[in-house]
Amino acid sequence: MEDRKLRIAAVGDELLAGVGDPRALGWWGRTIARTPQDGLASLEAFALAAPQEGTEALAARWLQEAGRRFDDYHENRLVIGLSGRDIEFGLSPARSRLNLANILDGAAQLNIRVFVVGPPPALDPVQNKRLAELNAAFADVTTRRKHVYVDTFSPLLNHEQWRTDLAANGGTPGQAGYGLIAWLVLHRGWFQWLDLPQGE
Repeated sequence: MEDRKLRIAAVGDELLAGVGDPRALGWWGRTIARTPQDGLASLEAFALAAPQEGTEALAARWLQEAGRRFDDYHENRLVIGLSGRDIEFGLSPARSRLNLANILDGAAQLNIRVFVVGPPPALDPVQNKRLAELNAAFADVTTRRKHVYVDTFSPLLNHEQWRTDLAANGGTPGQAGYGLIAWLVLHRGWFQWLDLPQGE
């Protein structure tokens, strides 16, 4: 157990980078900070965020960028942080689903285990209707391939603290919002996915 060397590469847009968080941690930094390293030789985590990116661009770049962080001496894991950006780009849920499927299938061929974090809700009810459809498509394609999917949309849709945080930060999460996403990630299969004991 002490010999385990974990290397996690995470891809996504500005939500992964924690843009808008005064503590500059985002959900990713909070998640890694709460991941126990007892029994590990090492845990290395890399956030590979690109602003305003949908699944099309993500599918095109994930392997080249994450692949540069992977090697034969570590257990290589991939985290995908999804957003609702595809809606703005006019992609259909079927197209978004296919883009994610291509990433997951590519990772599977390389024996890389994947953890997918779904898009969180917005304040606009019209956008949320489309996000709900997108979230369902992402969840289906991920779980069918036996990877872990964290639905952030459903639990946060009517969450008062989430909505207050978005309203106070121009529609993007702040400290409270990123904390809520991190909580969901940590309590929806993170430790099991890493084969680690549950954290605090």
